[in-house]
Amino acid sequence: MKKHPSRDEAPTLTPKETAEILLRAALSKKAGNPVLIRLQGLTTLADYFLIVSGRSSKQVKAIAEAVLTEAKKHGIERLSAEGTSHGHWALLDYGDVIVHVFHTPVREFYDLEGLWAEAPREQFTGDLAREIEASEKSLDEDEIEDEDDFPDY
Repeated sequence: MKKHPSRDEAPTLTPKETAEILLRAALSKKAGNPVLIRLQGLTTLADYFLIVSGRSSKQVKAIAEAVLTEAKKHGIERLSAEGTSHGHWALLDYGDVIVHVFHTPVREFYDLEGLWAEAPREQFTGDLAREIEASEKSLDEDEIEDEDDFPDY
């Protein structure tokens, strides 16, 4: 007889499945330019960095909030969250997956992708690839411009 998990028990997700759930939450708030960097074997820090961009401080906050909400809904335990109220760079640590939500100029300035250039990038396929494509088309049509009170880097 197969044992059914109780409602309190979260199903065991792989780090990549976790990253995909968190990415879908970010995409729900029109996060841009998603990159999933595989860190396995390079560091014990995490298995993946998920990096996404927001085009304004408000959008960065909304993306971070959507990720936090969706993770909680799926029983994905958060270890820490930093920068969620500032809107420039939110860091959400879920152990195996660390989510970086950047305001676009901050992402360019810190260039995490460049710092981890030797780490492989995961390809998004299937429904997730279509969601990313739809999100990017939507952004092109919306052209959100919000300079905020953001300093130039």
